[in-house]
Amino acid sequence: MLKDKGKPNLIGSYGPWAADSAARWERTLSYLNPAWKDIDRWREAGRAKVIELLGGPRIGPEVLQTVRVRRRYSFEDLEIEELAWQLPYGPETEAVFLKPGGSSGPLPGILALHDHAAVKYFGKRKILRTSADLHPFIKEHQNLYYGGVPWANELARRGYGVLVHDVFPFESRKIKAAELPGHVVKRMMSAPDDVQELTPEDLKNEYVVTDYEVEAREDSGQIDAYNTFGARHEDIIAKSLFSAGYTWPGLFVAEDRAALDVLCNRPDIDDQRVGCGGLSLGGLRTDYLAGLDDRIRCSFTVGFMTTWNDMILNNCYTHTWMLYIPLLSRYMDFPDVLGMHAPLPAMVLATAEDPLFTTGEVERALESLKQVYAKAGSPQTFSASIHPGPHQFNTAMQAQAFKWLDRHLHFNPPDA
Repeated sequence: MLKDKGKPNLIGSYGPWAADSAARWERTLSYLNPAWKDIDRWREAGRAKVIELLGGPRIGPEVLQTVRVRRRYSFEDLEIEELAWQLPYGPETEAVFLKPGGSSGPLPGILALHDHAAVKYFGKRKILRTSADLHPFIKEHQNLYYGGVPWANELARRGYGVLVHDVFPFESRKIKAAELPGHVVKRMMSAPDDVQELTPEDLKNEYVVTDYEVEAREDSGQIDAYNTFGARHEDIIAKSLFSAGYTWPGLFVAEDRAALDVLCNRPDIDDQRVGCGGLSLGGLRTDYLAGLDDRIRCSFTVGFMTTWNDMILNNCYTHTWMLYIPLLSRYMDFPDVLGMHAPLPAMVLATAEDPLFTTGEVERALESLKQVYAKAGSPQTFSASIHPGPHQFNTAMQAQAFKWLDRHLHFNPPDA
C-alpha cells in the first residue's frame, strides 16, 4: 500500500488508489520479473509490446532518397552540412551534420538529441553553433542548461560525426498557429476566465490569427509568443494523435529512427560505432531509441530517468505529453524501456536538485537499471551518477558522458 497517504499528490484523494493499483500490475515485461531468464527472449517480447503500444507511423527507407544537402561550409575547426529530408507527413526535417575539419575514414557517429524546455520555436539550434553570430535566445539557453557549451560541436571537435535534427513539432517541424482554425487559437490563448463553451456564433465569426505566426525576424517577443502557443497546443496535439491511433512518443521514435538511418547511411560514418544522447526530452528520446534499436551501441541519458509512480503522484504536471504511452505501465516500469538496451552500454546522469523529478524515485529507477544489467551479466556496461545542481547537462557532466562514449565506441579522440 502507498506510504504517506495524507501527503498531497496530483490527483488528490484518488492518488492512493491509482498508485496502489499501478503497483499491482504484474509488469510481465520487466526483465526483473523472475519469469524471465533469457535476456534475448525478454528483449524481443518487450520491444514488440512497446512498438505495438507506441502506435508510430511507418517511415521506410525511401526517406533516404529524399536527403539533400542544403549548404556546406566550415566553422572554426569543423566541417558542417545543413541537410533536409522529407518524411511521409509534415514539412521537411532540417538537420545539421558536424565533423572535424580534414577528417578521413569512417568516424564514430552520434545522434545528438535536442531538449524541450517549453521552447518549440527552436530545436536543433539549442545544442549546436554554426556561426559566430549566435542568437541571444540560444546563447541564454546554452548558458542555462549546457554551461554555455554547444555540446554537439564539442563532440564533433572530439572526433565524432554528429547529426542533430529537428523532431516534431520543433523548429523546422513546428506547427504554425495560422494552420489552426482561428476560433481554436483564440480559445487556446484566452485567459481561463474568458473561456466558455463554444456557440454557433463563435464558428461564424472566424478569428484571424496574427499574433502567434512564425516570421523570419526572430525577435524575443515573437519567439516568446510562439512558445506560449506551442505549450498550450500540446493538449490538442495529444488528443488529435490519440484519436488518429497514434501516440506522441510513436512519432518522435519513428522520426529519430529515420534520422538514425540517415546517419548510418553516410559513407563517412562507421555504422558499427554509433551512439546517442541528450538532456531532458533528449534523454527521454535516448531511453526509447537505445531501448528499441540495436544500432545504438552506446547511450547517455541526462535528466530523464524516474518511475511511473513519480508521474502518477508527483511530477506529470511538469512534463510534456511526449512522455506517455497509454497502458505501457501495465507491462513494465519506465526504467525497463532503457533496460532493453542491456547489455549494451548505457549511462544515466541525473541532478540532485532537479524539480522535474523526485529524488527518491530517480534513485529507485537507477537501482532497477543496475539490477537489470547485473541480471544480464554485464554490470560494468551501466553507469549512473547524480550530480549537484538543477536540471542541466553542464561541462562536468559532458566530460563524463563523452569519456563514456570514447570508451565504449572504441575511440581514442585527439587531446581527450
